[in-house]
Amino acid sequence: MADYDVIVIGAGLGGLSSGAICASRGRKVLVLEQSDLVGGCCSTFEKEGYHFDIGASIVEVVDSLENAFAAMNTSLSDELDLVPCDPIYDYILKDGTRFQFPISVEETADVIRKVAPADAEAWPRFASYMKEFMALASDAVFGSPMVTMGDFARMFVKYPALLKFGELFTSSYEDVIKKWFKSSAMQQTTAYQAFYVGLPPELAAGVYALLGYSEHEGTYYPPGGMIQIPKAYQKVGERHGMEVRTGARVDRVLTRNRQVEGVVLADGTEITSKLVISNINAMTLYLKLIGEENLPWLARVGIKSYEPSMSVPMIYLGVDYKPELEAHHTLITRPLEEMDDYWYNIYKKGKLPDDMFSLMCWPTETDPSLAPEGHHVVNLIMTPGPYRLEGTDWDREKEAYIEKSIDFVSRTAMPGLKEHVKVAEISTPLDFERRLLHPEGAIYGLQQPTTATMVFRPSAKSKSIKGLYLSGASTHPGGGVPSAVGSGIIAADLIEKYE
Repeated sequence: MADYDVIVIGAGLGGLSSGAICASRGRKVLVLEQSDLVGGCCSTFEKEGYHFDIGASIVEVVDSLENAFAAMNTSLSDELDLVPCDPIYDYILKDGTRFQFPISVEETADVIRKVAPADAEAWPRFASYMKEFMALASDAVFGSPMVTMGDFARMFVKYPALLKFGELFTSSYEDVIKKWFKSSAMQQTTAYQAFYVGLPPELAAGVYALLGYSEHEGTYYPPGGMIQIPKAYQKVGERHGMEVRTGARVDRVLTRNRQVEGVVLADGTEITSKLVISNINAMTLYLKLIGEENLPWLARVGIKSYEPSMSVPMIYLGVDYKPELEAHHTLITRPLEEMDDYWYNIYKKGKLPDDMFSLMCWPTETDPSLAPEGHHVVNLIMTPGPYRLEGTDWDREKEAYIEKSIDFVSRTAMPGLKEHVKVAEISTPLDFERRLLHPEGAIYGLQQPTTATMVFRPSAKSKSIKGLYLSGASTHPGGGVPSAVGSGIIAADLIEKYE
């Protein structure tokens, strides 16, 4: 008899949500996490009284979070406290123009009339269009399993209204934005968000242009840091008997005749189960934990055709003053074309940029308890940084990169910052690989162009190994907090359907 009904590899959001749902449905579940913290990129660590979010900085589109709790017979409001963040962004454009976008669509229109009057009439039409698409897509696209081409086709049969939005499935992110907005200022307000799916505007899929509107549905922060989200799923799962072990690294997935039989830990311990949910990078799962020799030839070719997603250096600052910021998020952005040029001529060539851009997160604006009294936390999600650097490496560049980033932010957004820094930490792409086991520092699992989205992504129900299921950023619907939770729901539902 197997030790557990389900073993989950990785206590990220997809792993914890899928495991907790399976436990709430009566299955004996074990979640194994190699780190000493749950959450993966959606986690929080402490140093000298400052609490820093490792990667994820807010959550939006909370429908998937609510759906996951509902599947566990509870509710979001009962399990997790979320504080709204308004305004959404404090924007700093290339020419130094600075303004804020509030949550309200109508109030945002008032701002646009001042900074980008040519697009004032387009904004409410864009918001209405994307609002309608989101109402459909949250279930039809992002909440549905995409295991086969039949699933993809049935999506349009079940939701024929999606055909109205066909251009989003065939165009690039940049094409969609340029169709709606003509001014450089308005295009810059959406340019950086393409990197939320790990690609520049020219390569990101058009469906993600909804990010220009979706944040106006609400952006939220959990008091205590982003780790509170995975902790909430862990807590509910444990109420239903789910067991979570940290510091337990899985080295191998046991298979026989292409059927899962359990896992082997780094210390040699074997734990048996006929069902395994993998929440780790799909390339690592198939090529290392299962092994090429245990895969059919087409699966080997397929998994090798993917590329790890982009990597990003993150800098964590503890400061002894109140920053001159206006919002939880400040976005130092650039035109669409410059984002594309950076990708091809800097990032892909392994260079570090001279001209930077950045997403600055100020969590103590929302939750002052994350720092000592009178102090604040500022997290810098910097310009995407290549894993392999030309002529050097991240270990050698760490200190210089921190100093360069602080100088950049001091010039553009936070005068005097340098004199107030008490703690400065960095997670480079190499650090993300070492600490979170993300290959090449990939923060979104796998790259996500149109040819690697939905049904073209590694399937949530393995087509090669019976009893193997996938959750997390490497499978549909991709990276990010709501997507990762959505993948957990999909994996748990597929197990309920087929096992």
